[in-house]
Amino acid sequence: MRQIISVAKFNFRGFFRNPKVILTFLFGMILCYMLSGRVMEVIRAYGTPIQVVEPFLWTFGDASSVLLSAVLLLLLFSDLPMVSSITPYYLHRTAKRKWLAGQMAYVAIVVFFYTCFLFGATVLLCGKYSYMGNQWSETAAMLAYSKLGQELGVPSTVGVMESITPYGCMVQVFGLLFLYALALSFLVLAGNLISGKNRGMVWGLLFSLYGFLLDRDVVAAVFGFREYEGYKTNLVIGWLSPLSHATYGRHSFGYDKLPTLFQSRLMFLGLLLIFTGVSLRAVKRYSFHFLGS
Repeated sequence: MRQIISVAKFNFRGFFRNPKVILTFLFGMILCYMLSGRVMEVIRAYGTPIQVVEPFLWTFGDASSVLLSAVLLLLLFSDLPMVSSITPYYLHRTAKRKWLAGQMAYVAIVVFFYTCFLFGATVLLCGKYSYMGNQWSETAAMLAYSKLGQELGVPSTVGVMESITPYGCMVQVFGLLFLYALALSFLVLAGNLISGKNRGMVWGLLFSLYGFLLDRDVVAAVFGFREYEGYKTNLVIGWLSPLSHATYGRHSFGYDKLPTLFQSRLMFLGLLLIFTGVSLRAVKRYSFHFLGS
């Protein structure tokens, strides 16, 4: 375990001076600012307060927002696994599997820190109008019980408000976003180990494209569902799309056959195990290239 931690710790050397890191977190802040604009419009128009975590729930309770935030990590992890002049030392002192485990630990820590950053950014952007109490706000009720939420694309629904508290919902949304981003990052790592540097980014883009194309209109056209059979389309998307599994509002709240939160977490854990197994097999044949003397 100490060797794994050592490999992960070394990857953080110069982390905050890395241009890719700076750009990724800068774009993440810009993304939060743009997406939270829908919430700010309602707050300024009606003068109602919000619960402190609600901006995060409404921003990343939407499939498009989850996709955009995760795609930014493709820039950060495009050069995985991190190979430097010290890598031969680690490979000599430890096994390839432990070195790979260190790479995965590094990825998991960065993804967790990135998800925390997105949460903190949404809280700060709307903090002036928020309160800390664990109770849904008047703004949330207005968005849920009227057509305003649908018109603005804000995923505030009656089912969510009646089934869970704001902080409980925050934990669920945070976990789903983290698992989706982590699965995408592990796929990039596996792709780079199999196909070479930067090929994993293509795998990640295809994974994201797959979730994006599993749109209601596309699925309805492929399977021939009519407009009144929309519930069938939602079921197909809900079970087949990883992006749908990462969206809190697209889960079962006890009155439909959509996947539950537990089933979605199992699905993501299954993907992580698959990508880990692929990486472990690929690292045995991975061709290391070291520059310099």
